[in-house]
Amino acid sequence: MLDRREFLSTAVAAALAASPIARAAAPKRAFSEQAYSKAIVIDALGGPGGFEPDTPDDQLSAKALADVKASGFTAVNLTVNSVGNGPNKFEETVAGIAVAEQMIADHPDHFMKVLKRADLQTAKVSGRMGFIYGFQDTSALDGDLKRLSMFHGLGVRIVQPVYNRRNLMGDGCLEPANGGLSTLGYELVAEINKLKILLDLSHAGARTQAEGIAASKVPMAITHTGCRALVDVPRNTHDQQLKAVADRGGVVGIYFMPFLRASGQPHAEDLIKHLEHAVNVCGEDHVGLGTDGGISGIKLDDKYAAFQKKFFEDRAKAGIAAPGEAADVFNLVPEYNDERRFFTLANDLSDRGWPAKRVEKILGANFARLFSEVWG
Repeated sequence: MLDRREFLSTAVAAALAASPIARAAAPKRAFSEQAYSKAIVIDALGGPGGFEPDTPDDQLSAKALADVKASGFTAVNLTVNSVGNGPNKFEETVAGIAVAEQMIADHPDHFMKVLKRADLQTAKVSGRMGFIYGFQDTSALDGDLKRLSMFHGLGVRIVQPVYNRRNLMGDGCLEPANGGLSTLGYELVAEINKLKILLDLSHAGARTQAEGIAASKVPMAITHTGCRALVDVPRNTHDQQLKAVADRGGVVGIYFMPFLRASGQPHAEDLIKHLEHAVNVCGEDHVGLGTDGGISGIKLDDKYAAFQKKFFEDRAKAGIAAPGEAADVFNLVPEYNDERRFFTLANDLSDRGWPAKRVEKILGANFARLFSEVWG
């Protein structure tokens, strides 16, 4: 019998071999290096680094820094808050912002903070990665909307009201009641608009999404999701909400997560199916990418398998794991498991007949336009 390490290696190799794109010849590079270098490239939910258990969480290795430069990313929506209901979320979130600030201070030639639209162009021209501070929950507010202004002052430019479960603002996607926004949640949306913060409806229940879209006076986003018409799990979004975001001028980001397929490891063809469906529903001006992962590639070995198992078990114990997550399914797309994933994807899309202009929009131009409209 195979031991666990041999089984993992065999399973990953077999899964990769099963992918039509993996079996195909080397990319034709229809989307050139020059075109990629000129494009605005935005990961609407991500960050530097990857799985490096020997490196402290608040530090970046030399490899992680090299990968930042090689990635070609202009900016990332960097989660700085602590998600889920529970104590000490305010303090943990302040600490998260401090970690991001220290990364910028320690590596000013790699990173800069993005606060307004002009900063995106500065990041692009200077060859640095822009950090857009984002919240994936509002538990750090403890119901006090005055705190939002303080966090805005610290650089937060994207705010997601809920994370999977119900909180003071409304229902997340795992709540069977699907209760929508609370009264306080409506007040939060108004405050988000007032402060020129981007409203992000990822992880929200369908009714919360619909009510948030209707309540917002400016375009909004669902920065990291998939298409529920293709895979019916709570973290994916119904076509009705996808189209509503687009009709209001917003952008939907497709993630590189297990929810891209009904079971098993997602692959390149799954991601592309979701992208093509989203474009068909929303139009090419309203779709982007939000990987929900780190920039560096991950070695898919026994050590990472053990990490994934514990990561899932911890999330399940906390009640925030969503249907589609699993102990033995990695939170990535193997064909795009390196720092050049967006360039590889751009070529895969080009090989499928996507025009260069559409590819550029998906890579980041759509999110750049949205950020500019909301932030000013």
